[in-house]
Amino acid sequence: MPPQPQQTSARPRTPASARPLAHSPTRHHPPALKVPHLGDFHVPPRVVVITALAVPVGAVAALVAAGLLKLIALITNLAFLGRPGFGPAVPADTPHRWLLALMPVVGGLVIGVMARYGSEKIRGHGMPEAIESILVGGSRVQPRVAVLKPASAAISIGTGGPFGAEGPIIMTGGAVGSLLAQFLKVTTDERKALLVAGSAAGMAATFNAPLASILLAVELLLFEWRPRSYLPVAVSAVTATLVRGPLLGTDPLFGGAHVPERIGLPSYGLCVVAGAAAGLLALGATALVYFSEDLFSRLRIHWMWWPAIGGAIIGVGGLLEPRALGVGYDVIDALLTGHATVGLIVGILVVKTLIWGLSLGSGTSGGVLAPLFMVGGALGAAEALAFPHVSPGFWALVSLAGVLGGVMRSPLTGIVFCLELTHEVNALIPMVITASTAYLLSVVLLKRSVLTEKLARRGLHLTREYSIDPLEVHLVRQLETTAAVTFAADRAAGEVTALLRAAHETGDPEGLLAQRLYPVLAADGGLAGVVTRGSLIHADPADTTPLAELARPAVTAHSDETLRTLANRMAQHEVTRLLVVTREPWPRVEGIVSLRHLLTARRVDLHEEHHAERVLTLRARRAPAPAAG
Repeated sequence: MPPQPQQTSARPRTPASARPLAHSPTRHHPPALKVPHLGDFHVPPRVVVITALAVPVGAVAALVAAGLLKLIALITNLAFLGRPGFGPAVPADTPHRWLLALMPVVGGLVIGVMARYGSEKIRGHGMPEAIESILVGGSRVQPRVAVLKPASAAISIGTGGPFGAEGPIIMTGGAVGSLLAQFLKVTTDERKALLVAGSAAGMAATFNAPLASILLAVELLLFEWRPRSYLPVAVSAVTATLVRGPLLGTDPLFGGAHVPERIGLPSYGLCVVAGAAAGLLALGATALVYFSEDLFSRLRIHWMWWPAIGGAIIGVGGLLEPRALGVGYDVIDALLTGHATVGLIVGILVVKTLIWGLSLGSGTSGGVLAPLFMVGGALGAAEALAFPHVSPGFWALVSLAGVLGGVMRSPLTGIVFCLELTHEVNALIPMVITASTAYLLSVVLLKRSVLTEKLARRGLHLTREYSIDPLEVHLVRQLETTAAVTFAADRAAGEVTALLRAAHETGDPEGLLAQRLYPVLAADGGLAGVVTRGSLIHADPADTTPLAELARPAVTAHSDETLRTLANRMAQHEVTRLLVVTREPWPRVEGIVSLRHLLTARRVDLHEEHHAERVLTLRARRAPAPAAG
């Protein structure tokens, strides 16, 4: 008679495959099953240190943002007005119209040289580059980028480029946070938090919009919603806004649209129409940018010359509509206060969109938000010519929010941005309607946004759908199976090998082969380690080595841990099975959990997502017919 395996004293359990998962959040557990060591959030103590570091990051990013705006003003004054100065200046005020065609080309040539001999990473509008450094660069930004990016953006915008300063500020502010983190011993995730904190701080200082900057960080850069990343970002954005006050003021960036408290119901319905138009404009603008990029990629000249060609396109647009050049905050203000003429509205809507999209594909340096403000405002101002009057800049304001929601696919950011830029709280509901409609149209008809398409073309994939990991809401005790077979530590390995081979030949009546991991118990019942079925079944039956010498340390889990914790532990130790043990000074083996059990939790999530069922019905059920006889 072959030797029998030692059985565990653990209480028999129903197999996991036969038990339903307790995944309902309202399920009641008796007090003995509570898990006090688990909480809503995982907050490591180091989050306090990283949050404290976000204060200087925010302050420096605000200074950099203010310096960049002043540098743009200086270059604009020199390029178009021929005078040094940091006061407000727009290219359209130049007394020499030919400068509108020449200066963008000169700026493009300078940027091409800076990109080729300085750093190629200054090409583009900033946000895709920041996202890429987070995804594949370990949130490391080169020091030279922190200098060359704002300088190239100032040259591009100051010489007439139809771009905004926010994209370069995002990259530069992120570089500030990343550089600080690179001098410290921090994890990659902590470095990412400081990088994004710097980016949000730059945005907040540029637009005096801290909340929108935080939302932008969450929707576009963090790829998570956790205290460890939110807190540094929030602190940095608030710090930057406070530092901005003495430098650039605290008033809203644009004049209000004076939206009344009461808006007629037909206007709410027309907000859906405005949102659809904004969504279509978002599709067209995104397609235009990457159509232009494809055209430039087919040119048989070095990419260093592409920004100059883009500058020539800008110059032609400047001759047609001079106010389309530059950041255009004055034009945005005119659109939002209802002071724009029909000629300016049409010129901005057509010329600004074309020169922005075509020149951005050349790889020049500049942001996308300010141009979207202008184009969105022009779209709404054009709609105001036909829509019923609500207030002077109402339709410009809601369409601005719609274009942001459609182009960036960040509706919350677009709505809050418009609120903070104008302080028009009465326009909140119309902006929600418009931005959400544009967002719906954009996500249904377009796979990628203008911010993520560039990443996809570089072979990277970015998903912007955030959800709770289903493994985080299931506990081990809902899935574990009993470790039915254990072996004594002093048992000979060859004896166990013979036992397993006999089970293989006889069809395994004892169920020995159904288990792949065997706990090895010491004489006092304590856990001495584990051995695998594969290592034993192929061993020599004559081997007399005790299992205690062959056993390896067991990687264990507890029944009140989450499956996500186990998945991380499996990855860390490169195993696919864990022993479940009790929380006692001398742990007792309770069961085994494997990779298959983790996939079971995934199947529950898939079932809830794809299985459709009717729970309630109004039809009365018929009473069963009486049995015959």
